Amino acid sequence: MSLAIISPGKNVQPWIEVLKNLDSTLKIQVYPEIEAPEEVEAVMLWNHPSGILSNFPNLKLISSMGAGVDHILRDDSVPKDIPVVRIVDEKLTWSMTNYVIMGVLNFHRQITRYQKDQKRKVWDMSNPEIDVKVGVMGVGALGGDVLDKLSYMGFPVAGFGFSEKSNFPHPYYSKDKLKDFLGAVNVLVCLLPLTPDTENILDIELFSKCTPGTFLINVARGKHLVEEDVIKALNEGFLSGALLDVYRKEPLPKDHFFWEEDRIQLTPHIASVTNPQAAAPQVIENIQRIRSNQPLKNLVIRERGY
Repeated sequence: MSLAIISPGKNVQPWIEVLKNLDSTLKIQVYPEIEAPEEVEAVMLWNHPSGILSNFPNLKLISSMGAGVDHILRDDSVPKDIPVVRIVDEKLTWSMTNYVIMGVLNFHRQITRYQKDQKRKVWDMSNPEIDVKVGVMGVGALGGDVLDKLSYMGFPVAGFGFSEKSNFPHPYYSKDKLKDFLGAVNVLVCLLPLTPDTENILDIELFSKCTPGTFLINVARGKHLVEEDVIKALNEGFLSGALLDVYRKEPLPKDHFFWEEDRIQLTPHIASVTNPQAAAPQVIENIQRIRSNQPLKNLVIRERGY
């Protein structure tokens, strides 16, 4: 079986080294130098060129190189009968939770405010803490862990999702209760999967329903956010600030208006980065499972989008 790695612009050498250590017999071809497409039975993808999978007549398995699969599912040419799997890594969860906690604590203890005060040599001891209640949109493995850890730290929390849940350990709002959810929190964390239902969900209509002065943290996907609406929401007072790690276009263009907006904190899509050492064994195991007709690990349910 030959594996094709298709991830334009990404350094995949660390992946190749780990994959080869796990299975020295595996033939690996890397886009764009794929010399024998007819031999490819499995692909690993991240932001692949749309339509390229039609080049592989014997394809049996599609694996994302990360936890997200929207980059695969948005390609309408991806064959419907070929299974798609994703990476599930405890380290991804650990990193994501730490990042969100960092953002929540920054807002709660107003670190950005004190950094500005330091530059101006201002000594202001008033209101050293902002009372926060954290709402997480998307309560899968990542969102659930964020809620658990913040609750353990003593913060009031609530979750939001598009399906009903029973026996959920935290206050939970389903899609028909979105307005109630937004009014109950003042830190809004987006960890939703990107689906047709969630694309552009972070828009001015949603922000207008938020508790005034809500702080936004988006660590899901850039296409969840209508970027121009963030500025509108800041100017209207719906939002007081934002911490953004994902963008509609990456790298963020140098002329993008986010760079000059001091109410927005930017990081370059580093909240949670896939580690080949942890992820490659999952790829190899699924290749072995597809060979022996066994159930696959971390199989994506396309109708759900994850």
